[in-house]
Amino acid sequence: MDTGDTAWILASSALVLLMTPGLAFFYGGMVRSKTVLNMMMMSFLAIAIVPILWVAYGYTMAFGPDGNKFLGGFGKAGLDGITQGSLSGTLPEYVFVAFQLMFAIITVALISGAIADRAKFGSWAVFVVVWMTVVYFPVAHWVFDFGDTGGWIATHLKAFDFAGGTAVHINAGAAGLDLALVLGKRVGWKRDPMRP
Repeated sequence: MDTGDTAWILASSALVLLMTPGLAFFYGGMVRSKTVLNMMMMSFLAIAIVPILWVAYGYTMAFGPDGNKFLGGFGKAGLDGITQGSLSGTLPEYVFVAFQLMFAIITVALISGAIADRAKFGSWAVFVVVWMTVVYFPVAHWVFDFGDTGGWIATHLKAFDFAGGTAVHINAGAAGLDLALVLGKRVGWKRDPMRP
């Protein structure tokens, strides 16, 4: 275990976590006053739901042992087998779990900006659970899991995604575009003023 690496990743995790409230305020300032609270809560909901999914099965879907090139194995469901002595490279595995969790949280929060004024809070909560399970966790495995049973992009194509360009930004952008196309324009678009 490298204490310098551990300190750096913990500080980075805290900074990535702070991006979500910042994003909530940014998105809240871009919508009409009647939907500010809904818009901000869509980002904050990620902080509430994603950690539960991540601990229950998300981490093992992304980084679990004995997986294949498309999905991690389920040997670490519920963080089973991870102890204080478990290492992921030079880091305690719990630190690695927390760091990757922060990226999972911000990724789904990014999507909410694409559907401003067009989604109800309950529908968004269902979307978060389904999208994280079906899309984000497998893509995180493809891109971030190296090794013999790692993801096909990381292991077989030998691509490095240090800042989450694929798993975070392309993934969130594609989902945001899809949602915007499916949901269509805001009610009253080009008829009512849409000033914040």
